[in-house]
Amino acid sequence: MNRLFAILVITGVPLVIAGAFLNWSDIMMFILCCISIIGLSGYIGRATESLAIVSGPRIGGLLNATFGNAVELIISIFTLKAGMVGIVLASLTGSVLGNLLLVLGLSFFAGGIKFKRQNFSLHDAQYNSGLLIFAVIVAFVIPEIFSMSMDTQTTFNLSIGIAVVLIALYLAGLFFKLVTHRGVFASSDKVVEEQETPEWTKRKSILVLFLATLTVAFVSEQLVHTFEMLGEKFGWTELFIGVIIVAIVGNAAEHVSAITMAVKNKMDVAVEIAVGSTLQVAMFVAPILVLISLTMSEPMALVFTVPELVAMVSATFLVITLCSDGESNWFEGLILFSAYLIMAIGFYLL
Repeated sequence: MNRLFAILVITGVPLVIAGAFLNWSDIMMFILCCISIIGLSGYIGRATESLAIVSGPRIGGLLNATFGNAVELIISIFTLKAGMVGIVLASLTGSVLGNLLLVLGLSFFAGGIKFKRQNFSLHDAQYNSGLLIFAVIVAFVIPEIFSMSMDTQTTFNLSIGIAVVLIALYLAGLFFKLVTHRGVFASSDKVVEEQETPEWTKRKSILVLFLATLTVAFVSEQLVHTFEMLGEKFGWTELFIGVIIVAIVGNAAEHVSAITMAVKNKMDVAVEIAVGSTLQVAMFVAPILVLISLTMSEPMALVFTVPELVAMVSATFLVITLCSDGESNWFEGLILFSAYLIMAIGFYLL
């Protein structure tokens, strides 16, 4: 797998650079950009996995989610700059659905094939359940309801207020989990192979993360330029491009890392990557994009379409139900993956 990522980066990135200067076709550039971002995400995943071994499962999961979401954040910023607000909102929806249903589902499935039953922290599951309900239902559904009786400017003001509250609560949650109540959460950690050594040193991991993220920024800008043509040529809506295409490519690092951890029976890390990434998208990435959009020609209100909201709420309750016992198996993974397929088909036909 590592060799495959190396091949994708070595072949993809130089071709993207060449294509940007030689004005290659949008279809060719879209394919090359996706290949490059997936390859670079693989390196981001390897670097964060090395740091996870040194830092422990929760810090490692947080780092993986953060740098995995950095790819999507960069893509979204360039998409906002291009004035494609609908694609940005759809990509946020896709991240929530992708992490909760696709990433977590494939992790449960892949780990369940190798191990009959896998366990993860029930305490973490209960903590994450409360935050998921708050982030998806309170922070996403309520703005949609209030915006029905508001004008455009008031809706933007509401979004700004919600964005500030979400960021503050997300940072407070990190402080609660990693500082003031660190012992409570650490008490349920499983002992992972103490003799395991990281693939890369801490310094090399940080350098790889920096260079990979920098390269992703350039490739993402080229990727965004292809969206309009793809929609016209293949009949894809902004909703489908954002929910499925951008979300899968932008979250490739989490996909690979979470599944890898599940196969290694490190379910605490796998769940932390998938669910932690969802919370980070809803409570940090989305609000940050709202604030960043204020500096651009077309600001973004935190208001989703009804199909997006229904899909996210359904995914949230399904994950909470399946994770409530702190155990997973391959069939539960298949349930989550099947739910993702049904929603993907719906967004494609919408």
